[in-house]
Amino acid sequence: MTRTILAIGAHYDDCPFGIPGTLLRAVQKHQRVVILSLIGDYSNWPPVRGRDRELLELSKQLAAERGMEMRFLPWKSMGFEPTLETKRAVAEVVADVKPDTAFMLWPRDRHPDHEAASAICHAALYQPARLLGRDDVRTPARVFWYDNGPGHTIGFEPDTYIDVSGEWEASREWLGRLMAFVRNEPYDPAKTDAAVETKTVLARYRGLACGARHAEALKSVRPIARDDW
Repeated sequence: MTRTILAIGAHYDDCPFGIPGTLLRAVQKHQRVVILSLIGDYSNWPPVRGRDRELLELSKQLAAERGMEMRFLPWKSMGFEPTLETKRAVAEVVADVKPDTAFMLWPRDRHPDHEAASAICHAALYQPARLLGRDDVRTPARVFWYDNGPGHTIGFEPDTYIDVSGEWEASREWLGRLMAFVRNEPYDPAKTDAAVETKTVLARYRGLACGARHAEALKSVRPIARDDW
């Protein structure tokens, strides 16, 4: 049976930065991948002011071109917090998507949006039935935290690594195209971008930790018992 993946971030680029290779691998395995960004209003973000709707459309387009669906909730940066309303909004997506596996941001972070999103998602992924008052909504079988790079994430110690060496160039292009739009420039794969360079260093570091050329790191929210030793 086709498995369903739900990857959640606060911003449009959290999943394309944090776990792009992991999501691309899932698509290659014919899994359904849905990306949810809690922030869907970027009108208060100076780099794309006046182009904020275009950012949403580009994000959806790039995801669709890679075999994924991208959704946005209506909030602005610094315009949401862990409340019953926000938890229920994410729980509604969980009920609709019915994920087998979910990814969310690590809870300790230098960006308040990331910390708020992690808390909201933790509740929505683990208690969707109670939040919605429904008995037909289930928690995903597997839920993982992912990190968002050294500039944001604090104290992340992974227990799972995904070899994304084969997906690396596609991951790099995906993130690079988003960053080029933010700079309001045409995409040039030869041009250095701070976010892409940071992701490159991080992917190589994670790869060195597990014996791969490029890797992404996760931490299971619940301990996983393995019988494949």
